[in-house]
Amino acid sequence: MRYIDNTSTDPYFNLACEEYFLKHTDEEYFMLWRNEPCIVIGKNQNTLTEINKEYTDKNNIKVVRRLTGGGAVFHDLGNLNFTFIINDKNSFNDYKRFTSPVIEVLKKMGISAEFSGRNDMLINGLKFSGNAQCRHLSRIMHHGTLLFSSSISDLSSALNPKPEKLSVKGITSVSSRVTNISSHLLYDMTVNEFKDIIFDHISSKSNALTTLTSKEISQIQKLSEEKYSSWSWNYGKSPFYSVCNTSKTSGGIVEAHLDIKKGCIDKIKIYGDFFGSRDINELEEMLKGTLYKKEDLLSRLCGIDSGNFISNITRDELINVLIP
Repeated sequence: MRYIDNTSTDPYFNLACEEYFLKHTDEEYFMLWRNEPCIVIGKNQNTLTEINKEYTDKNNIKVVRRLTGGGAVFHDLGNLNFTFIINDKNSFNDYKRFTSPVIEVLKKMGISAEFSGRNDMLINGLKFSGNAQCRHLSRIMHHGTLLFSSSISDLSSALNPKPEKLSVKGITSVSSRVTNISSHLLYDMTVNEFKDIIFDHISSKSNALTTLTSKEISQIQKLSEEKYSSWSWNYGKSPFYSVCNTSKTSGGIVEAHLDIKKGCIDKIKIYGDFFGSRDINELEEMLKGTLYKKEDLLSRLCGIDSGNFISNITRDELINVLIP
């Protein structure tokens, strides 16, 4: 097994790194890595139902979809992530095999932790780790979070969607009471010192740590740019969902109902007490098939006087009704 200290904190790169080693190599790996503030969405989730997009946009928090299922999680530099990639398809769903080494480390540090439920690790009934797996051919990837000194307030704020405006048929996250490992230590320690202890335990100090080669970095960066940093992967892969929003605009009350399929507007209906010189159905037809993101809606509406359909409304007001 190769032990990798991945020092990148770019979430797009780090998720691409996992896929690269899982799908494009045949070696076994153990990696530790951290992300700058971001939200990592489960493979089968609807991104917009998991995040507080206003908060993530304002605070430049990246959103990235991973290969594994499960719920959305918040990462920051106080959270340490671990990844196992092995050639043993029979280990799929054997979560205890991969979480036991972490529990052993914490026990040595005087912390009593336990594996609980489907995929969590707890300290005193509080969650500090969520885990997920996927399989590629005969290879298994298991990864998990380790909240060490994360900002719990940021975690709560970033994962705070507005469900009243969304009707979703995908998988949504379940909120849990969480804790940081550092809060249970008998002595102060940095997250990097904690990382070193885990590496020492799992590698048994007999295997040297490695870093990514220049060739690996080049291949991973390519995958990051083409897939993991793309809107189509992070938002467009969301399952079918509906959006409903009502807003008081300069043109009157406007109510928008949209069905989003494969990231595009599949159906749209706009209601309200507004006036207009042109039939609103014409505007609805223009917007069908547009990617459901502000830049594409702005581009589609470029050169179109929205006031012809809803008197006195500005283009920005219309966009804010369509994307609450």
